[in-house]
Amino acid sequence: MRIRVLVADDHPMMREGLCAVIGRQDDMAVAGEAGDGHEALRLFRNLRPDVTLVDVQMPRLGGIEALEAIRAEAPDAAVPILNSYPGDAQAHRAFQAGVAGYLPKSCLRKELVDTVRAVHARRRVVSADVAQDLALHAVQERLTGREVDEPRLVADGQANKQIARQMALSAETVKSHPKMIFEKLGVDDRTHAVTVATRRGYLT
Repeated sequence: MRIRVLVADDHPMMREGLCAVIGRQDDMAVAGEAGDGHEALRLFRNLRPDVTLVDVQMPRLGGIEALEAIRAEAPDAAVPILNSYPGDAQAHRAFQAGVAGYLPKSCLRKELVDTVRAVHARRRVVSADVAQDLALHAVQERLTGREVDEPRLVADGQANKQIARQMALSAETVKSHPKMIFEKLGVDDRTHAVTVATRRGYLT
């Protein structure tokens, strides 16, 4: 029996390439293709593939949200995620949601197909680069959703008053709020906070 793989990626050329690699394997077959998270969830329900390969950044419903929805309906579903962004933040969220594998999109074809085989065999896979990022920041406290909002608004060029208005906070709170964020990111100023938050995947 071939491993039936559902491929979800919003970029047609990337999706075509992934399907081509999978289709060339003697032990695999492409069960379906999805262009966003909602379509991936619908096709998963209809096709019940052995493995659902999803991109982390997709319109309408992202890869991690699609993973959570799929596993809410099928807790044993094998869902590896591909990500084109570096950093530990997205990977940490994915593993909390029960991802079966986590790979950069730059992975070699052999890594991709080996991952599909491994997750189908109920093994969890993480690339060496992602594992290193997770290990480096394992003991650090992570930013909350509200804390991520502030460096995101700073990156967008928002001033304190604008940030305060959008976050429904006082200007004084916005001025003092970064101290906790700086401590968690190990930085001393907002510019560095944006740089580190972006590198770690908080602002993708």
